[in-house]
Amino acid sequence: MPMIHHHISALRAAIQPYRAAQRIALVPTMGNLHDGHLELVNIAKQHADIVVVSIFVNPTQFGVGEDFDSYPRTLDEDVAKLATVGADYVFAPNIDEMYPVLPPPTTVRAGAITEQLCGKTRPTHFDGVGIVVSKLFNIVQPNVAIFGQKDYQQLAIIKQLVRDLSYSIEVIGAPIVRAADGLALSSRNQYLSESERQTAPILQQELQYLAKQIGGNQQPLDVLLAASRQRITSAGFVIDYLDIKTAQLDSLKTDGSSVNFNENQQDLVILVAAWLGRARLLDNQLVTANTV
Repeated sequence: MPMIHHHISALRAAIQPYRAAQRIALVPTMGNLHDGHLELVNIAKQHADIVVVSIFVNPTQFGVGEDFDSYPRTLDEDVAKLATVGADYVFAPNIDEMYPVLPPPTTVRAGAITEQLCGKTRPTHFDGVGIVVSKLFNIVQPNVAIFGQKDYQQLAIIKQLVRDLSYSIEVIGAPIVRAADGLALSSRNQYLSESERQTAPILQQELQYLAKQIGGNQQPLDVLLAASRQRITSAGFVIDYLDIKTAQLDSLKTDGSSVNFNENQQDLVILVAAWLGRARLLDNQLVTANTV
């Protein structure tokens, strides 16, 4: 079983002897672990000798009216799952340990990259992500940190944070882990009713369809996106956003424009966030010249 620490000082003392000769990996989570989280640990073990998994439901990244109070907290079950994949340490602090003053007077803001996509409807979310990830990086001081690509914008922000704050940490984005029907695994999937769970894979199906279409140079991007939005809405979703960006999250000209990969070899990413009942679902699909 992994060793559990609830206090910063205890975790630091436990991993300090390994720093000189062994690589340390951090896998940040909010708990309620599923197979996608466990795959992050498997990847971490390929890149490090010691794996620390943090489990902390971070209040600073939840907005007013969001599901902070109801977010599932399943520490005992999580630790048992982590034992099956060989995690070494679990860091499970309480709120007072992480935030002696709440809200914290210090902020970590990532600028323009946060003002699009999820940031439009969750304007404080990425500020909360920035400070908690910065704290975890300072507490654990890992050589490598593993994040899932399902939260594509978050991953891009963390890479920017590492660059701009000069952290000596390798950030690895792990591929999305999906259910057999294509739905991206998420702790919030349990909010779906039985009928909603049957509908949910439509998001991934629509992204795959768009990925095949946008390289064909047949229809303008705004026409393709409008048709996809209509199909998603008709299936019962309430769309937060559906957009196509460069892989670096720069905006594309979509009004009357199409993409021809024979002329423009940039990689693209299709990103979606949509509500289905109580569940806000995220997904994305990378599109490269070799895949269209």
